[in-house]
Amino acid sequence: MDHDPEKGSPGAIAEKPRSGGAEDSSSNDDRDAPRQSTGILAQMRNFEARMDRKLGVESEAIVRKRAEDKKPVPWTEELNMALLWASGTMNTSCFATGFLGWQFGLSLKQSILITIFMSILGGATTGYCATFGAATGLRQISAGRFSFGWWPSGMIALLNCIQQMGWSAVSCITGGLALTAVSDGRVSLILGIVILAVVALIISLIGLNAILVYERFAWVIFLVIFLIIFGETGGYANTADPVKPLEGADLAGAVLSFMAIVYGSSASWAVIASDYYVHYPANVSRVKVFLMTTFGIAIPTAIGMVAGCVVASTLDKQPDWSAAYDRGLGYAIDAVLYPDGFAKFLLAVLVLSGINTNVLSIYSAALSFQQLAKPLAQVPRFIWTLVSFVCILALAVGGREELNAYLQNFLSLLGYWCTSYAVILFEEHFIFRKGSFDNYDLDGWNDPKRLPHGIGAAVAFLLGVVAWVMGMKQTWFTGPLAAVIGSSGGDVANELTFVVTAMAYIPARYLELLYFKR
Repeated sequence: MDHDPEKGSPGAIAEKPRSGGAEDSSSNDDRDAPRQSTGILAQMRNFEARMDRKLGVESEAIVRKRAEDKKPVPWTEELNMALLWASGTMNTSCFATGFLGWQFGLSLKQSILITIFMSILGGATTGYCATFGAATGLRQISAGRFSFGWWPSGMIALLNCIQQMGWSAVSCITGGLALTAVSDGRVSLILGIVILAVVALIISLIGLNAILVYERFAWVIFLVIFLIIFGETGGYANTADPVKPLEGADLAGAVLSFMAIVYGSSASWAVIASDYYVHYPANVSRVKVFLMTTFGIAIPTAIGMVAGCVVASTLDKQPDWSAAYDRGLGYAIDAVLYPDGFAKFLLAVLVLSGINTNVLSIYSAALSFQQLAKPLAQVPRFIWTLVSFVCILALAVGGREELNAYLQNFLSLLGYWCTSYAVILFEEHFIFRKGSFDNYDLDGWNDPKRLPHGIGAAVAFLLGVVAWVMGMKQTWFTGPLAAVIGSSGGDVANELTFVVTAMAYIPARYLELLYFKR
């Protein structure tokens, strides 16, 4: 919405009230627009609408949920703010990530400390973004339009599609490895990947209601399994320093690289967080949302990763376990648990943990496809869900042989751009919107003319990209600043991205307001 210079400086944005009113015609048009398509699209949307009435499959999932249309929820429903993420994060992917500290040459103590604190920091990044869901009634990408504008937010939606499908592919690989191990190789890794993806697809097709019910209870099973892993392997944990401990810059490089990976694992949820909060009342406590999301992600993530850290520390002194790990993650889990029959049972149940992550990722990827552009929003959500499913299968099958390299490269990259996204949302809200959602024209969420151009966000984001390229350390590329830290380099991309984005957005957004008045 245009800024009136007589009402203050460009730093104070005055938007229409978020409650709507007589000027809601554009929003009503947006709500009805998808139904105006003809031909095969119209038939598919009508089919989706019928399924919505019967099964609640969310035929218009990305449409804003207005405050007056939402009902109060019991406190048991609010627990989903934490339990949803507990089910999505306490899985074999986090367990596999815990092994990376040992591979970097860090001690068990160092790996555990990094895991705990960086899980909290990454969880806090997601926790902040989650606070936009209930207050605006918008999915995360749509809420970001008030910072990124129309076209730059399309770029964010595309990145999110790639991210969610990649994250789901990681879960398929780790779950498939476990399924292969529990079947003693009779189930191939490819078949295991397909099984996990198909089950997640079915749940995601139904929509948010099914996801919330499933994820509310699934975490209990996996918490018990990880506690059993701690109980049966804790006595073998190697608390001594590595035979060749890292020192100086080499130690700093390994610490920074592992920090980036753990942070990326928790921060990667930031661009989908509010997708699962739009049904909560608009006046729900933002502090509650922040805390429950932060620790709902951080604690379960840390439990799974620390279990991986503990088992990894034993490999130098347990050659049988090390040999099993070389065969695959599932074989390692099978080897460290006893008795053998019980181990296979737990491993079979643990396979299901990959489904939890896939459910969230497939659902949010489909929503992001719909938010790429208005014509794509007319394509029913279930079609985009199927597209996401096919892409996930392709990624998982293609990356199945190089799991650890996949984790190192992919999880670090996740954290980089999620940091820029969260910083821009934070500064826009507290500096330019004065910390109040009354200063958002929420009824104009789907109208490019009523949104910012997004030039300031685009400039800050792209400068952030330059920063993380300079500071990243991957197996395929090491930035010039990362290369000077130790003999192997150290990942400082997140730190550089945070500073550069934070410093660039304020003047860039101020100039955008000064010249374009919105």
